[in-house]
This record gives sequence, structure tokens and C-alpha cells, in this order.
Amino acid sequence: MHRVLVALVLGLSACAPGDAHQGQKDAAPFGIALTGRVVDAANILPANVEQDLTAELAQLEQSTTDQVVVVTVPQLKGHAIEDVALGLGRGWRLGRADVDNGVMLVVAPNERKVRIEVGYGLEGLLTDDRAGKIVRLMLPEFRDGDLPAGIMIGVREIDAQLRSNTKRPQYLNEARRKAAA
Repeated sequence: MHRVLVALVLGLSACAPGDAHQGQKDAAPFGIALTGRVVDAANILPANVEQDLTAELAQLEQSTTDQVVVVTVPQLKGHAIEDVALGLGRGWRLGRADVDNGVMLVVAPNERKVRIEVGYGLEGLLTDDRAGKIVRLMLPEFRDGDLPAGIMIGVREIDAQLRSNTKRPQYLNEARRKAAA
């Protein structure tokens, strides 16, 4: 996770409370450990939504090898959401190392911010523009106070975008090797 993508201030209303993932589980940047495909540290997702998201993300990874994690943070503690997302991404090392195909959807409900962080191997497919469009699709649900619905929309849009070209990460890695030779 190396590239700064999208950080938008959201018009969120008050938040209602509401399978182990491959990666560096012992790394806990910003005090948040990678415990699965969904890390709901802000406790905003009902159990059934978390289960649905986990199943959808597992199926995506099985089909594409792309690793997507949804993380909610209770507080940014004075850090920019970009810094939190980059710190989590580097600490957790999402995606396959040879293709850097990890994606993280980070939601900070108390600060009303959301971010999509994308590994280098997926930048050609999940561009800044596309990530921004995905976030904008999430905003109406967030503004209505339905954070789980907004997150589901974001995950489904990320999923659709990543499934649109499953050969791309391997191709980019191959192109890098050829360029370096």
C-alpha cells in the first residue's frame, strides 16, 4: 500500500453501534490488529453485515488473488486518514508481495472520513478517479446514517472493478521484471 488515493470529508450523522486473513497479524499499526478481512475497530457493523462482507471478500480473493480489507477506526487520534491507511497497509502487508495487489477501505466515522488505499499492482485498475467515484457512491448512505450500507456499496464496487480484469496484476509484475532486466 504505497499510493495516496482518496480522502474525503463526509457528511456522516451519528454512528449507531452496531476468517482470519492472510497477512501480518502480529503487526498492529495505530493499535489496530489485522484480525480478518473486516476489522471493525469502531464497532459500527452488525454481525450479519460483517459476515456478508467477509464472505464476499474471501470469494473475491479466491477468484482474483486480490486481498481487500475493510477497516473502521474509532478515532484518527490527530493523524490524517492517509497516514493511518498507509501505516496499516505497510504494517499488514496486504496482497501478494510479488504483485502488491492489496486494497483497503478505511472508514473513520467519528471524523467523517473514508479512504481507499490501493497497492501498486492494482493502481492501473483501481485508479484515483475510480476510487473517488466509489467513495461518492457510498456518501448518500453515510449521510443517511447507514454506515453498513455505505460500506457494502463500496465493497461491491471495489469487487466489480477488480473482477473486471483478473490478469492485470500478474501482467504488471511481468512488465516490471522485463523493464528491470
